[in-house]
Amino acid sequence: MMFDQALRGTPSWLDLSGTGPRELSVDRWQADADGGDEILLDACTGPTLDIGCGPGRLVAALLARGVQALGVDVSPEAIRRTTARGGIAIRRDVFDLLPGEGRWHHVLLADGNIGIGGDPAALLRRARQLLKPSGTVVVEVEQPGSGLTVGQARVRTEGTLGQWFPWAWSDAESVPADGFFLLWQTERAGRWFACWEKL
Repeated sequence: MMFDQALRGTPSWLDLSGTGPRELSVDRWQADADGGDEILLDACTGPTLDIGCGPGRLVAALLARGVQALGVDVSPEAIRRTTARGGIAIRRDVFDLLPGEGRWHHVLLADGNIGIGGDPAALLRRARQLLKPSGTVVVEVEQPGSGLTVGQARVRTEGTLGQWFPWAWSDAESVPADGFFLLWQTERAGRWFACWEKL
């Protein structure tokens, strides 16, 4: 997987049709949680499912706070790195059967993971199934005014092009969060975050 190469430290970019390429923030993902991550961590006070957990910085940080947390990722390298730093993670697609369905207090979608599957509406419907009543989904979003961009994306390194896959970017105003109530949106260290409560 191309994401595995990125997680091993290969300089990588995400190409998304209709937008310019974005360098993947691998150094930040590999580092300990800090800066804007505190917004995400503070919003997760009970059992949390981190979808697209990557190398597990948020899972590990939540566990260090005494919060139950489980990472989910399709990348074997992500799972390996999460467990190596003391986190707990399983290799699985978010749309597959997951532990604790309907009982999670929080679902976490950091680092642009609202784009998983290229359909934020479908992803949030899935998050509703995973959450307990009045649970929240905590999302890293684009800056206000960015709108919703849906298309095909690929991971690219200096010498290799990955396969195309569906992906999306969205600001908070454009997230199709039917069945949720927007609790807040805020900015920290140049990153934007929002939190919705399940109705």
